[in-house]
Amino acid sequence: MKVALLQITSSDQPEDNLDMVRGMIRDAVAQGAEFVLTPEVTNCVSTSRSHQNAVLEREAGNGFLAGMVEEARAQGVWLLLGSIGVKTGDADGRFANRSFLISPEGEIAGWYDKIHMFDVEVTPEETYRESDGYRPGERAVVADAGFAKIGMTICYDLRFPKLYRTLAHAGATILTVPAAFSPVTGAAHWEPILRSRAIETGCFVIAPAQCGTHAAVKGKARSTHGHSLVVAPWGEVLLDAGTEPGVYLVDIDLGAVEEARRRVPSLSHDREFTLDV
Repeated sequence: MKVALLQITSSDQPEDNLDMVRGMIRDAVAQGAEFVLTPEVTNCVSTSRSHQNAVLEREAGNGFLAGMVEEARAQGVWLLLGSIGVKTGDADGRFANRSFLISPEGEIAGWYDKIHMFDVEVTPEETYRESDGYRPGERAVVADAGFAKIGMTICYDLRFPKLYRTLAHAGATILTVPAAFSPVTGAAHWEPILRSRAIETGCFVIAPAQCGTHAAVKGKARSTHGHSLVVAPWGEVLLDAGTEPGVYLVDIDLGAVEEARRRVPSLSHDREFTLDV
């Protein structure tokens, strides 16, 4: 099947981002895409919590989500809305970083809240505290897209291999990793970890990414790594989108999952063990 990854440079203005992504989905479908994926925080890349409070919405009545549902239905395509920031109504005011799988009929086939929060000091000048603004999810998700079972994850989840093995054991044959990866950690770790997750599970790994420097009306502008990637179950990189925004297409053969798992059936070789320290 033909898969399209939208590599974008979202601003902190959801309405502008919605218009941009709508046009890219139409372009992807015109080129034959059957499954279209967008990156993490497609609706708003912002470092300002006050700005996020002003522009983000609850899931119910969410204009950005409604626009994506409408577009998937109009184009008759499966759409992974990599994630959007949504208000939760939590007492502490934190948002959810939520991914949606949308069917060609405009139905939400699955949703997932990012479990692992990016709380790191990459350098003294580049520090992140995602948990200050977002509350972590608590449920792993495998969603049925008909053509495949989709294990849904987001960005920093990538560093926690147990999650991916759990999804593969639950039937996932495609793992999605929409991201807004740091340029520093991206250059060092993005491709090697994505390839590892594919090899360990015998799954396709599809990782649409934010790229470039993100325009900000309020708060400090962010930069992201780009390099949207598709990795085959044997570990081959089928697509590396580089650093420029665009619609990037690749053909995948889902039969490669069964073949990789036949050659190295490690998913059937897990054993319980004890630990002595």
